[in-house]
Amino acid sequence: MPTSLMPRQPVPALSVPALAGGSLELHAGRAASFSLLVFYRGFHCPLCRAYLTELNRLHDEFVQRGVEVLVVSSDSEERARRARDEWSLDRLAIGYGLALDDARRWGLYVSTSRGLTSTGVEEPPLFSEPGIFLIRPDLTLYWGSVQTMPFARPHFKDLLGGIDFVLARNYPARGEA
Repeated sequence: MPTSLMPRQPVPALSVPALAGGSLELHAGRAASFSLLVFYRGFHCPLCRAYLTELNRLHDEFVQRGVEVLVVSSDSEERARRARDEWSLDRLAIGYGLALDDARRWGLYVSTSRGLTSTGVEEPPLFSEPGIFLIRPDLTLYWGSVQTMPFARPHFKDLLGGIDFVLARNYPARGEA
């Protein structure tokens, strides 16, 4: 069973290899307002393709709000590279090789392969389901959403509107009680 993260509490450490080289990590104080951490299912998922394509399109709007955008999956380097290249994700910092134990520490669900997807791509034997988190510069959780299925994820345009509201009103994280 996944762990449940609590708002206003520290998030788990994150360090995975990055397609751009080196590692993709959360660092205290690097983001002006938030780090947006998006966990996706992997190259096999056609819904992830549409979701990340939208995030790539809106990337600069997040950056204008002081948001660092990080995208991670449990995919291999080869599959993550294919996702980046075939899905035209030229603006996103993409990490790969997320260990499933680390996925569970983030509260993500883990699924087993069901074979080929509707796009003809084989699912890995095990992979994490989607999750999206806004993390304060002090590395505490502000907001999070995890899913057991690939559909009905939060919309990035809605998230941008929420960030605008939060920043304008210094709105606190909720759900910590």
